[in-house]
Amino acid sequence: MVAGMSSRFNGKIKQFAQVGPNKETLIEFSMNQAIKAGFNEIVFIVGEKTKEPFKEKFQNSYNNIPIKYAEQSFNKDLRDKPWGTVDALLSAKDVLDSSFVVCNGDDIYGEETLKILCNYLTNNKSNATIGYILENSIPQQGTVNRGIFQIKDNKVTQIEETFNISKDNLKERNIDPKSYCSMNIFAMQKETLDLLNEKLTDFKETNKDSRSAECLLPVEISNLIKEGKIEMDIFETTDKCLGVTNPEDEFKLRELLKFIDLI
Repeated sequence: MVAGMSSRFNGKIKQFAQVGPNKETLIEFSMNQAIKAGFNEIVFIVGEKTKEPFKEKFQNSYNNIPIKYAEQSFNKDLRDKPWGTVDALLSAKDVLDSSFVVCNGDDIYGEETLKILCNYLTNNKSNATIGYILENSIPQQGTVNRGIFQIKDNKVTQIEETFNISKDNLKERNIDPKSYCSMNIFAMQKETLDLLNEKLTDFKETNKDSRSAECLLPVEISNLIKEGKIEMDIFETTDKCLGVTNPEDEFKLRELLKFIDLI
């Protein structure tokens, strides 16, 4: 299980938001679900400012599951931000020695979701993802960006990055609310990293003068699929992806999770 950890929220580390009935954090919910789903190692991808807080909190194991760390860095003289989610994932390539699931560290995906992907990697040599119903992944207010899947015969043919989606503009933009969208969770074979590394190298060369261009994982996965270099199966889940985006989300999550046991 690989979890990106660089984001901060409301002046604090987002993944440390205490949302459980006993002040459990977002990431503790995710890790316990992953352990129950069958994962046997956790990798934290951290930024410069989050590395030490995570190491201090979790050390090198959690409930007897080993934890490894990878740091995403960038040249601050040339860049205002890191190179995006492909770069984040590839910062961990030296500590990934088998197939893996990559996901956001500030989302709670659900045990069923993680179990589907864990079982898939145990029995297959390809890649996979989870499709979430688009209308269920959009907040009541505000806009979000989502990768919308194009699917044929239960395989992803394209992921179309779509920006500024809201409940109110689906119809006028001719977006099917029942479409499957990505919540940035992918099961991958280790060999896929080499192909993503080629994409990242090309992206950095093309955008070498940019201070903010980001190489995004759904976009580059989509490119590899369209080029026929990888295949990706897609599955449904009954879980709803939960996370913290806006300040009020912490309160909402605490209400949703207060009757759920952490272990």
